[in-house]
Amino acid sequence: MEISFTEKDLEFRDEIRSWIENEYPKHIKEKQEKGESLTKEEVTEFHKALTAKGWMGYNWPTEYGGTGWTSSQIYIFQKEFGLAGCPNILPFGVAMVGPVIYTFGNEEQKKRFLPDILNFDTWWCQGYSEAGSGSDLASLKTKAVREGDYYIVNGSKTWTTLAQHADWIFNLVRTETTEKRQEGISFILIDMNTPGVEVEPIITIDGAHEVNSVFFTDVKVPVENLIGEEGKGWTYAKFLLANERFGIAVVGAEIRQLNKLKQTVSELDNPALSRKVKEVEIDLSALEMLGLRMLSDIETKGHPGPESSILKIRGTEIQQRLTELFIEASGEYALIYPGPHGHLDSSKPSGPDHVAKSLSKYLNYRKTSIYGGSNEIQKNIISKMILGL
Repeated sequence: MEISFTEKDLEFRDEIRSWIENEYPKHIKEKQEKGESLTKEEVTEFHKALTAKGWMGYNWPTEYGGTGWTSSQIYIFQKEFGLAGCPNILPFGVAMVGPVIYTFGNEEQKKRFLPDILNFDTWWCQGYSEAGSGSDLASLKTKAVREGDYYIVNGSKTWTTLAQHADWIFNLVRTETTEKRQEGISFILIDMNTPGVEVEPIITIDGAHEVNSVFFTDVKVPVENLIGEEGKGWTYAKFLLANERFGIAVVGAEIRQLNKLKQTVSELDNPALSRKVKEVEIDLSALEMLGLRMLSDIETKGHPGPESSILKIRGTEIQQRLTELFIEASGEYALIYPGPHGHLDSSKPSGPDHVAKSLSKYLNYRKTSIYGGSNEIQKNIISKMILGL
């Protein structure tokens, strides 16, 4: 399959490249090039720059303030940003809860929350997984009991990405105990500053503070923060997860990593490793074609379908494979364990420049085949929803 673009698409691509060259904040670009972590303020600044350009709602229809871009334009935008090494656009607002609100929320909720998401005035996080309720999400135990105009929420969520920065969390809670576990679940929005909400860090194996546990103790949530109908949260959750899984396979960023890997391997006399790199390059090309097909489907249907599970599986497998090949290219230096945030002990030989970053990314990317619904669960979805087995 050959990718061909119209003249209008090519002009759009040039506009994206011009913004990256001239308006992408230079200090953020420099930190990204060095593989350094961005501060909360820098992440916010980057998103505000997209807002100023009118690009924050890249995946939204124009009626809600989005760009209304075609599937080709979304593809070009994401690929060019990935190739340039731009920070990931945080998905929790614009790609996850935003589409849920404008699809299932009422008019008051749309007016209240959507402009803040597009302006990046609100930092969101996701409250789905719990201890013992990850891939088996329907077994969640966080409860919301209605008392007058409020829900009283008790329970906890875990692996909550960047909750330490978040202003709001969108939560799946159990509002009713039913025989069928998928029923009785509701989708509510909670202000993180509400009394009774506590955030505790989880330090990951690479030494970073990226995820957290969030605890709810008698948290009073206004009933007006319920999205859609009570007990219909499972439907909204599936809709959101399809969007999340589609966004996990970041092809542009993977192509950038592949190009760096090819450069690294070209400096080694290792034909076997070179062959492995070519194999993953073929797989990545196939993934890119799959992503284009699904973008076209989204333009027709309005949202991703169960096919997004295929993209999630292959995308995460390739992401992990790239990190593994970087480790293989590091040779004996990969035996040096990184300290906090992937920095090596300066008293030890550092080896090639890429080693510390490669070790950190390898350790961190073990999670990609688990979050958003484990790849094993995705295979079940494909079997049931696509193959009809």
